[in-house]
Amino acid sequence: MNMNAGFTKLCKGLAVVLIGGHFVVQIPTAVSYLTLIPAKTIPFGWNLITAGFVEQTIYGVVISIVGLLFVGRMLEPIWGSREFLKFIFVVDLLTSFCIFTAAISMYYFTREEIYLYKPISGFQGILSGLLVGIKQIIPDQELSFLKIKAKWLPTLVILVSVAVSFLVTETAAYLPILICGTYMGWIYLRYWQRKPETNLKGDPSDEFAFSTFFPEILRSLIDPIATIFERMLCGRRPEPPQVTKDYNFVDTSLPSPESLEASRRRERGARALEERLAAERLKAEQTKRELGNV
Repeated sequence: MNMNAGFTKLCKGLAVVLIGGHFVVQIPTAVSYLTLIPAKTIPFGWNLITAGFVEQTIYGVVISIVGLLFVGRMLEPIWGSREFLKFIFVVDLLTSFCIFTAAISMYYFTREEIYLYKPISGFQGILSGLLVGIKQIIPDQELSFLKIKAKWLPTLVILVSVAVSFLVTETAAYLPILICGTYMGWIYLRYWQRKPETNLKGDPSDEFAFSTFFPEILRSLIDPIATIFERMLCGRRPEPPQVTKDYNFVDTSLPSPESLEASRRRERGARALEERLAAERLKAEQTKRELGNV
Protein backbone atom coordinates (compact mmCIF):
# COMPACT_ATOMS: atom_id res chain seq x y z
CA MET A 1 0.00 0.00 0.00
CA ASN A 2 1.34 3.47 -0.91
CA MET A 3 1.60 5.37 2.36
CA ASN A 4 2.03 8.69 0.52
CA ALA A 5 -1.36 8.42 -1.24
CA GLY A 6 -3.38 11.59 -0.80
CA PHE A 7 -0.53 13.89 0.17
CA THR A 8 -0.64 16.99 -2.02
CA LYS A 9 2.26 18.25 -4.11
CA LEU A 10 2.25 21.58 -2.29
CA CYS A 11 2.53 19.93 1.11
CA LYS A 12 5.32 17.66 -0.15
CA GLY A 13 7.13 20.74 -1.46
CA LEU A 14 6.77 22.52 1.89
CA ALA A 15 8.09 19.38 3.60
CA VAL A 16 11.21 19.59 1.43
CA VAL A 17 11.58 23.25 2.45
CA LEU A 18 11.41 22.28 6.13
CA ILE A 19 14.05 19.59 5.66
CA GLY A 20 16.29 21.98 3.75
CA GLY A 21 15.82 24.72 6.36
CA HIS A 22 16.87 22.35 9.13
CA PHE A 23 20.10 21.42 7.39
CA VAL A 24 20.91 25.03 6.48
CA VAL A 25 20.66 26.27 10.09
CA GLN A 26 23.22 23.71 11.14
CA ILE A 27 25.63 26.30 9.74
CA PRO A 28 26.13 28.70 12.69
CA THR A 29 26.07 31.87 10.61
CA ALA A 30 22.76 30.89 8.98
CA VAL A 31 20.96 31.03 12.34
CA SER A 32 21.47 34.80 12.53
CA TYR A 33 19.92 35.33 9.10
CA LEU A 34 17.02 32.86 9.07
CA THR A 35 15.71 32.53 12.64
CA LEU A 36 13.87 35.24 14.54
CA ILE A 37 16.33 37.10 16.75
CA PRO A 38 14.43 40.18 18.01
CA ALA A 39 17.56 42.32 18.41
CA LYS A 40 18.42 41.75 14.73
CA THR A 41 14.94 41.77 13.19
CA ILE A 42 15.02 45.46 12.25
CA PRO A 43 17.89 45.06 9.74
CA PHE A 44 16.97 41.43 8.93
CA GLY A 45 13.21 41.86 8.57
CA TRP A 46 12.87 38.83 6.29
CA ASN A 47 13.34 36.55 9.32
CA LEU A 48 9.72 37.32 10.24
CA ILE A 49 8.89 34.98 7.34
CA THR A 50 11.84 32.58 7.21
CA ALA A 51 11.69 31.74 10.94
CA GLY A 52 8.46 29.81 10.48
CA PHE A 53 10.08 27.43 7.99
CA VAL A 54 13.22 26.70 9.99
CA GLU A 55 13.29 23.85 12.49
CA GLN A 56 16.36 23.76 14.71
CA THR A 57 15.83 20.19 15.99
CA ILE A 58 15.23 16.94 14.15
CA TYR A 59 12.22 16.26 16.39
CA GLY A 60 10.66 19.51 15.28
CA VAL A 61 11.22 18.58 11.63
CA VAL A 62 9.50 15.20 12.02
CA ILE A 63 6.50 16.56 13.95
CA SER A 64 6.04 19.48 11.57
CA ILE A 65 6.25 17.39 8.40
CA VAL A 66 3.89 14.68 9.64
CA GLY A 67 1.39 17.29 10.84
CA LEU A 68 1.63 19.29 7.61
CA LEU A 69 1.09 16.27 5.35
CA PHE A 70 -1.95 14.95 7.18
CA VAL A 71 -3.62 18.29 7.94
CA GLY A 72 -2.86 19.61 4.45
CA ARG A 73 -4.43 16.51 2.92
CA MET A 74 -7.75 17.56 4.47
CA LEU A 75 -7.59 21.34 4.08
CA GLU A 76 -5.92 22.00 0.72
CA PRO A 77 -8.55 20.21 -1.45
CA ILE A 78 -11.28 22.29 0.23
CA TRP A 79 -9.53 25.68 0.30
CA GLY A 80 -7.53 25.30 -2.89
CA SER A 81 -3.74 25.46 -3.17
CA ARG A 82 -3.60 29.25 -3.51
CA GLU A 83 -5.71 29.92 -0.41
CA PHE A 84 -3.88 27.21 1.54
CA LEU A 85 -0.50 28.80 0.77
CA LYS A 86 -1.85 32.28 1.52
CA PHE A 87 -3.10 31.12 4.91
CA ILE A 88 0.32 29.66 5.74
CA PHE A 89 2.21 32.85 4.89
CA VAL A 90 -0.25 35.19 6.64
CA VAL A 91 -0.27 33.11 9.84
CA ASP A 92 3.51 32.75 9.68
CA LEU A 93 4.08 36.50 9.38
CA LEU A 94 1.55 37.47 12.06
CA THR A 95 2.82 34.82 14.48
CA SER A 96 6.41 36.01 14.06
CA PHE A 97 5.35 39.63 14.54
CA CYS A 98 3.53 38.72 17.77
CA ILE A 99 6.58 36.83 19.07
CA PHE A 100 8.83 39.77 18.14
CA THR A 101 6.55 42.25 19.93
CA ALA A 102 6.27 40.03 23.01
CA ALA A 103 10.05 39.53 23.19
CA ILE A 104 10.74 43.28 22.99
CA SER A 105 8.10 43.94 25.65
CA MET A 106 9.56 41.28 27.96
CA TYR A 107 13.02 42.78 27.56
CA TYR A 108 11.84 46.26 28.58
CA PHE A 109 9.93 44.74 31.48
CA THR A 110 12.72 42.45 32.80
CA ARG A 111 15.89 43.85 31.19
CA GLU A 112 16.93 40.25 30.47
CA GLU A 113 18.88 40.18 27.18
CA ILE A 114 17.94 36.57 26.51
CA TYR A 115 14.62 37.86 25.13
CA LEU A 116 16.52 39.86 22.50
CA TYR A 117 19.16 37.37 21.40
CA LYS A 118 17.64 33.89 21.68
CA PRO A 119 16.95 32.46 18.18
CA ILE A 120 13.27 31.59 17.76
CA SER A 121 11.92 29.52 14.90
CA GLY A 122 9.64 26.64 14.04
CA PHE A 123 6.67 25.55 11.95
CA GLN A 124 4.55 24.87 15.05
CA GLY A 125 2.78 28.22 14.89
CA ILE A 126 1.61 27.58 11.33
CA LEU A 127 0.64 24.01 12.18
CA SER A 128 -1.45 25.12 15.16
CA GLY A 129 -3.17 27.66 12.89
CA LEU A 130 -3.98 24.86 10.42
CA LEU A 131 -5.59 22.89 13.24
CA VAL A 132 -7.99 25.81 13.66
CA GLY A 133 -8.95 25.23 10.02
CA ILE A 134 -9.78 21.61 10.88
CA LYS A 135 -11.90 22.88 13.79
CA GLN A 136 -13.80 25.18 11.42
CA ILE A 137 -14.47 22.71 8.60
CA ILE A 138 -15.24 19.45 10.41
CA PRO A 139 -15.89 20.49 14.03
CA ASP A 140 -18.10 17.50 14.95
CA GLN A 141 -16.08 14.83 13.13
CA GLU A 142 -14.73 12.37 15.68
CA LEU A 143 -11.06 11.54 15.25
CA SER A 144 -10.88 7.80 15.73
CA PHE A 145 -7.25 7.75 16.83
CA LEU A 146 -7.92 10.27 19.64
CA LYS A 147 -11.62 9.60 20.35
CA ILE A 148 -12.37 13.34 20.46
CA LYS A 149 -14.12 15.74 18.11
CA ALA A 150 -12.01 17.76 15.69
CA LYS A 151 -13.13 21.07 17.22
CA TRP A 152 -11.06 20.35 20.32
CA LEU A 153 -7.77 19.73 18.48
CA PRO A 154 -6.28 23.27 18.90
CA THR A 155 -7.22 23.37 22.59
CA LEU A 156 -5.85 19.88 23.20
CA VAL A 157 -2.52 20.70 21.56
CA ILE A 158 -2.05 23.79 23.74
CA LEU A 159 -3.03 21.95 26.94
CA VAL A 160 -0.66 19.07 26.19
CA SER A 161 2.13 21.53 25.37
CA VAL A 162 1.61 23.34 28.67
CA ALA A 163 1.73 20.04 30.55
CA VAL A 164 4.88 18.90 28.72
CA SER A 165 6.59 22.25 29.40
CA PHE A 166 6.43 21.51 33.15
CA LEU A 167 8.22 18.20 32.59
CA VAL A 168 10.67 19.32 29.90
CA THR A 169 11.48 22.98 30.47
CA GLU A 170 13.15 23.36 27.06
CA THR A 171 9.77 22.92 25.36
CA ALA A 172 8.36 26.02 27.11
CA ALA A 173 9.93 28.14 24.34
CA TYR A 174 7.38 26.71 21.89
CA LEU A 175 4.32 27.76 23.92
CA PRO A 176 4.21 31.39 22.67
CA ILE A 177 4.52 30.15 19.07
CA LEU A 178 1.67 27.66 19.50
CA ILE A 179 -0.61 30.15 21.24
CA CYS A 180 0.07 32.97 18.77
CA GLY A 181 -0.31 30.63 15.78
CA THR A 182 -3.65 29.36 17.07
CA TYR A 183 -4.98 32.87 17.65
CA MET A 184 -3.72 34.25 14.34
CA GLY A 185 -5.21 31.29 12.48
CA TRP A 186 -8.56 31.99 14.12
CA ILE A 187 -8.35 35.74 13.36
CA TYR A 188 -7.71 35.03 9.68
CA LEU A 189 -10.51 32.50 9.32
CA ARG A 190 -12.94 34.49 11.47
CA TYR A 191 -12.50 37.87 9.77
CA TRP A 192 -10.34 37.84 6.64
CA GLN A 193 -10.70 34.67 4.57
CA ARG A 194 -12.76 35.50 1.49
CA LYS A 195 -15.29 33.00 0.18
CA PRO A 196 -15.37 33.04 -3.65
CA GLU A 197 -18.87 31.51 -3.72
CA THR A 198 -20.48 34.38 -1.79
CA ASN A 199 -17.77 37.07 -1.85
CA LEU A 200 -18.17 37.28 1.94
CA LYS A 201 -15.26 37.48 4.36
CA GLY A 202 -14.72 35.44 7.48
CA ASP A 203 -16.90 33.08 9.48
CA PRO A 204 -19.20 34.93 11.93
CA SER A 205 -21.06 31.79 13.04
CA ASP A 206 -21.53 31.18 16.75
CA GLU A 207 -19.98 27.72 16.31
CA PHE A 208 -16.66 29.39 15.47
CA ALA A 209 -16.64 32.07 18.20
CA PHE A 210 -13.50 32.49 20.30
CA SER A 211 -15.23 31.01 23.35
CA THR A 212 -15.64 27.66 21.52
CA PHE A 213 -11.97 26.97 22.28
CA PHE A 214 -12.96 26.69 25.95
CA PRO A 215 -15.28 24.36 27.92
CA GLU A 216 -18.92 25.37 27.73
CA ILE A 217 -19.05 26.25 31.42
CA LEU A 218 -16.59 29.12 30.82
CA ARG A 219 -18.16 30.58 27.68
CA SER A 220 -20.53 32.95 29.46
CA LEU A 221 -17.49 34.57 31.10
CA ILE A 222 -15.31 34.62 27.98
CA ASP A 223 -17.83 35.94 25.44
CA PRO A 224 -18.13 39.50 26.85
CA ILE A 225 -14.34 39.84 27.15
CA ALA A 226 -13.77 38.38 23.68
CA THR A 227 -16.29 40.82 22.20
CA ILE A 228 -14.38 43.80 23.61
CA PHE A 229 -11.05 42.62 22.18
CA GLU A 230 -12.63 41.73 18.83
CA ARG A 231 -13.97 45.26 18.45
CA MET A 232 -10.65 46.78 19.53
CA LEU A 233 -8.46 44.65 17.26
CA CYS A 234 -10.74 43.86 14.34
CA GLY A 235 -13.46 46.50 14.39
CA ARG A 236 -17.18 45.96 14.35
CA ARG A 237 -18.43 43.47 11.80
CA PRO A 238 -21.05 44.93 9.45
CA GLU A 239 -24.52 43.65 10.19
CA PRO A 240 -26.07 41.52 7.43
CA PRO A 241 -28.92 43.23 5.56
CA GLN A 242 -32.24 42.79 7.29
CA VAL A 243 -35.13 41.17 5.47
CA THR A 244 -38.23 43.35 5.47
CA LYS A 245 -41.08 41.53 7.12
CA ASP A 246 -44.77 41.85 6.40
CA TYR A 247 -46.47 41.24 9.70
CA ASN A 248 -49.74 40.37 7.93
CA PHE A 249 -48.11 37.03 7.12
CA VAL A 250 -46.33 34.37 9.09
CA ASP A 251 -42.65 35.16 9.81
CA THR A 252 -40.56 33.12 7.36
CA SER A 253 -37.18 34.82 7.73
CA LEU A 254 -34.36 32.96 6.01
CA PRO A 255 -30.93 32.07 7.40
CA SER A 256 -28.24 34.68 6.82
CA PRO A 257 -25.72 34.18 3.95
CA GLU A 258 -22.97 33.79 6.57
CA SER A 259 -24.71 30.88 8.33
CA LEU A 260 -25.47 29.22 4.98
CA GLU A 261 -21.82 29.51 3.94
CA ALA A 262 -20.60 28.09 7.24
CA SER A 263 -23.00 25.16 6.82
CA ARG A 264 -21.85 24.52 3.23
CA ARG A 265 -18.21 24.65 4.32
CA ARG A 266 -18.78 22.04 7.02
CA GLU A 267 -20.66 19.84 4.55
CA ARG A 268 -17.79 20.08 2.04
CA GLY A 269 -15.29 19.20 4.75
CA ALA A 270 -17.27 16.19 5.93
CA ARG A 271 -17.84 15.03 2.33
CA ALA A 272 -14.13 15.36 1.46
CA LEU A 273 -13.16 13.43 4.57
CA GLU A 274 -15.66 10.65 3.81
CA GLU A 275 -14.41 10.37 0.21
CA ARG A 276 -10.80 10.14 1.35
CA LEU A 277 -11.59 7.49 3.95
CA ALA A 278 -13.58 5.48 1.38
CA ALA A 279 -10.65 5.65 -1.07
CA GLU A 280 -8.25 4.46 1.61
CA ARG A 281 -10.55 1.56 2.55
CA LEU A 282 -10.78 0.57 -1.12
CA LYS A 283 -6.99 0.58 -1.48
CA ALA A 284 -6.64 -1.48 1.69
CA GLU A 285 -9.11 -4.06 0.35
CA GLN A 286 -7.30 -4.22 -2.99
CA THR A 287 -3.98 -4.73 -1.24
CA LYS A 288 -5.51 -7.46 0.92
CA ARG A 289 -6.85 -9.26 -2.14
CA GLU A 290 -3.47 -8.99 -3.91
CA LEU A 291 -1.69 -10.45 -0.89
CA GLY A 292 -4.26 -13.24 -0.76
CA ASN A 293 -3.58 -14.16 -4.39
CA VAL A 294 0.17 -14.44 -3.82
